[in-house]
Amino acid sequence: MSIKSKSQSPPIEEVILELQGMAVPELVARYQALHGKPPRSKNRTWLWRRCAWREQANRFGGLSAIARKRIEELQAELQLPGLGGTPTPRAKRPSLALPVGTRLEREWRGRTVVAVHLADGWEVDGMRYRSLSGAAKAICGSHVSGPKFFGLRGKEAAR
Repeated sequence: MSIKSKSQSPPIEEVILELQGMAVPELVARYQALHGKPPRSKNRTWLWRRCAWREQANRFGGLSAIARKRIEELQAELQLPGLGGTPTPRAKRPSLALPVGTRLEREWRGRTVVAVHLADGWEVDGMRYRSLSGAAKAICGSHVSGPKFFGLRGKEAAR
């Protein structure tokens, strides 16, 4: 003889399995019902996990007051962007700072390619490009780092 719980809701395991089997539109609707706002992502895995967490929090209680306070302390200490703290500046990669007139040469598919640094960009085979990467893309036919292509960064620079 089994004893039924006071609430007639299905076991949480069944709810989670149901969420895992839902399509994205169903998960979006469930997310909106549980959270009262549209989701910031429509990634299926992200949605079912957030819905599963909310279902469990509603049923068993969410984070304790102590845990919430500690999270707020950590957020303030780390100054995470978008969480109330001031964003930390992103480290910039040093620019090439090559003098105007610099010539870079590279062998590419049997021919020597020469790039000349101009005041407003780069010149390769009589064509002007705003960046060294733009020139490298024109040479290769696909996106490639200009400094790396001409041996200024990466494995080629070490040689």
